[in-house]
Amino acid sequence: MIEAVRSEGQGVSKMAKITGIGGVFFKARIDKKVLAEWYGRVLGMPLEVWGAAILRWPDDTAEDKGCTVWSPADNDTDWFSPSSSPFMINFRIDNMDEMLKQLQENLVEIVKGPETHENGRFIWILDLDGNKVELWEPKIWHDKDKFKG
Repeated sequence: MIEAVRSEGQGVSKMAKITGIGGVFFKARIDKKVLAEWYGRVLGMPLEVWGAAILRWPDDTAEDKGCTVWSPADNDTDWFSPSSSPFMINFRIDNMDEMLKQLQENLVEIVKGPETHENGRFIWILDLDGNKVELWEPKIWHDKDKFKG
């Protein structure tokens, strides 16, 4: 692992670094309360009384013990399509099969998936606001599982 460092005068000290995602904030195009309630009802988002959610790593039971990916995309990407939003949120989930049932019960169209990759299972949906959402049931990425193509 590369250690980030910066020089300070004559010595070298460890550089401050980002350690995780502290929040995801975005403007709702529809009523924010309706959108938040949809996330609670359809995706099991644990909403606080003030209308947002606090997701805590100890609640994540995946074998990888939790991680968050941060990845800029090219400006002309179609990765977020069919959404016109300039972002896509990836949510870790604990049970893909149950999530698929919840989505079906709530008449949520699956845009793509489910797909299985080296690091878990994925599906993509659009929320009520038209934002593309990636749902990920993680698994440990073992070298023996790597795609060889």
